[in-house]
Amino acid sequence: MAGQDRPAVGRRAPGELESEVLAALWAAGEPIGAGTVREQVAGEPAYTTVLTILTRLHHKGLVVRTRAGRSHLYAPVRDEAGQAAAGMRELLEHGGDRAAVLARFVSELPAEDEKLLEQLLRGQSED
Repeated sequence: MAGQDRPAVGRRAPGELESEVLAALWAAGEPIGAGTVREQVAGEPAYTTVLTILTRLHHKGLVVRTRAGRSHLYAPVRDEAGQAAAGMRELLEHGGDRAAVLARFVSELPAEDEKLLEQLLRGQSED
């Protein structure tokens, strides 16, 4: 059936809300509460849903929370680039033959990214 792999209208793909919540935290640039996060996420999720996602992210070690009165303020542990790097590192650690994984990764990079990676490995700036 056509479209069988797509989520129902109005439903997010698994992990999508977590990504949106993290994006809201990164965009804020400072610790914020669940209500503020909710305002930044598309689709008007319930406050309790956002709070559940923030709690899960806290238990996963992806956000820190500090008490602010009777509620909490949340902030990401890493910036967006740091989070992406951590994900890449985790995949590499569980990918079997590290040399093969790295070789495949580099071979599939666009030329400009390959050049940037070379510069970074040589300790040169991105200029």
